[in-house]
Amino acid sequence: MSDIDDALWNTAVGPSDYSAATERYREAILEQYKLCVEMADRVSARRNLTNTFFLSLNSAVVAVVAAVSDDALATASAWLLLAGLLILLAQCAAWFVMVRSYRQLNAAKYAVIGALEERLPAYAYSRAEWGALGEGRDWRKYLPLTHVEQWVPVIFCFSYLLGFVATAG
Repeated sequence: MSDIDDALWNTAVGPSDYSAATERYREAILEQYKLCVEMADRVSARRNLTNTFFLSLNSAVVAVVAAVSDDALATASAWLLLAGLLILLAQCAAWFVMVRSYRQLNAAKYAVIGALEERLPAYAYSRAEWGALGEGRDWRKYLPLTHVEQWVPVIFCFSYLLGFVATAG
């Protein structure tokens, strides 16, 4: 618990910094901080919706392919199968890029949150929480979700490639 206490409190900001003369300034910083935390949360929510969309789309594709008879796949034109494969691979690439983009966006937002915490009495996110999680360096302590998320479209890509080779070959 001491490690969290050491990381949490900003010794550069104390009660004396909260005088009537600096009240409006501190209120403005706190409001901006709240807004940044809320926006970071919204980015995470949008990322979750994006993942749900792409996961549902890919699951539907897999279900349709599983429902189609082997005879239908065998008689399908190789060009038709290739076109379908390319569309699916492009869709997985878009998914991968979007997850990466959301990760980069949130990283920037949390850097701004950390900078704002320099003016607040506590480093709740930037040092205490992130430090308690080992800064995502040790997967046994904390595995950042975005690292896992980026593998899902890659797994679908390889599955589609293997399916194409099995069907066309």
